Amino acid sequence: MLELAQVIQELRLELQTAIASGAGEALQFELGAIDLEVAVAVEKSGGPNAKVRFYVFELGGDASLSKSSTQRIRLTLQPRLAGGKSPMVSGRSTPGED
Repeated sequence: MLELAQVIQELRLELQTAIASGAGEALQFELGAIDLEVAVAVEKSGGPNAKVRFYVFELGGDASLSKSSTQRIRLTLQPRLAGGKSPMVSGRSTPGED
């Protein structure tokens, strides 16, 4: 399982790679809202420094957990560059991509 913060960080890194690869390309796409839906488990630790953590199940993860112990959440992320602009992305085509 991954922490939700790790999943969002990995998404951020992938988007930064797409932005960098699109720099100088003739055709670019404005990056709009990103809908991210994940299955999460919530863990709450006790004690004076209690924390709540959200863990995201990886594809093919532990199938032995019951559905009642997990929740599906949907996040809508609106990416912005540091200056407040919408990022532009582009990427190279991959074999078999239409």
